[in-house]
Amino acid sequence: MSVTASGAAGPLLLVLNAGSSSLKAKVLTAEGKSLWGDQTSWQAGAPEPCDSADTVLRKWLLPAITPWVNQLVLVGHRVVHGGMRFIVPTRITPQVRATLRELIPLAPLHNAPALAVIEAVCRWRSDLPQWACFDTAFHHTLPAHAFTYAIPAAWREQGLRRYGFHGLNHQHVSEVVVVPRLISCHLGAGCSLCAIAEGRSFATTMGFTPMEGLVMATRSGSVDPGLLLHLLRQGVSIEQLDRELNHASGLLALSDGLSASMKDLREAADSGHIAARAAIAVFRHQLLQAIGAMAASLGGVDAIALTGGIGEHDHVLRQELVDNLAWLPPHRLVVVPADEEGLIARQCAAEGADLLS
Repeated sequence: MSVTASGAAGPLLLVLNAGSSSLKAKVLTAEGKSLWGDQTSWQAGAPEPCDSADTVLRKWLLPAITPWVNQLVLVGHRVVHGGMRFIVPTRITPQVRATLRELIPLAPLHNAPALAVIEAVCRWRSDLPQWACFDTAFHHTLPAHAFTYAIPAAWREQGLRRYGFHGLNHQHVSEVVVVPRLISCHLGAGCSLCAIAEGRSFATTMGFTPMEGLVMATRSGSVDPGLLLHLLRQGVSIEQLDRELNHASGLLALSDGLSASMKDLREAADSGHIAARAAIAVFRHQLLQAIGAMAASLGGVDAIALTGGIGEHDHVLRQELVDNLAWLPPHRLVVVPADEEGLIARQCAAEGADLLS
């Protein structure tokens, strides 16, 4: 077997995690050990996202992975929304790509860039097998009472239900913190909680889209549907509503446009910025409410895990949770670094074991 400059021998996996404004990439072993990783900014929402993906591959990714390119045996992708069909890692075929295109309206900011990257890899190396791993898949174990909305049957029959997201990282957390009753708190630019019973998703805060639930960086989280109807009656367009709920709400809006970054808001709050303090207070209030709800759904909690950029690095929030959750029965509060790419590598390695032998 050949040996790369890093000293790793054997077949390797490339994992790609495409978002609307960035593309993350890692080269990993079958066991999930990272040999190289980086990310770059890109404009996935451009009129020609496929051209953008081709350009990013050619100018950034391929030069970066040159030392390992001859050892790559498969590519794994994070795809946010798998709908009701995709609940396991799935090898990408022309039919699967067609179905993924149909799912774009469910998560346009995430699924469209992922598909653009998948198709760009096809044009680069059509012989290289690709797998998709879905953020919604971990939540396919949600019981009906946890995923059902109280809406007319005709709507429910369209597949309008809670899907849940951040499933790849919630699953990773569940494999690191093995307890009967776990609350996984993914807190970053996007935020969601997952109540995990015996390693299975039992309840979660995100819903039909990644907009529901907690306050996020620029997403509103849950709001009264009547408020949205009120705005529509005022003449606010659907496009404006979509744009402002996704990109102009959350911490950014609560801080009066100061920042969507919790780190920035902490610094401003320490200097007396009133809106920054208010943003943090709303974020904390809704987080505590949601943790209480998750604990109630589990009938108690053995551990609460913090993950994601805020969860891993905001030490003040960690202490606030310790202070404000003293009413819960004894539990562990732990920090788990996010590792979606490592989980994707392990899942794809298991599915493509014949390629790795």
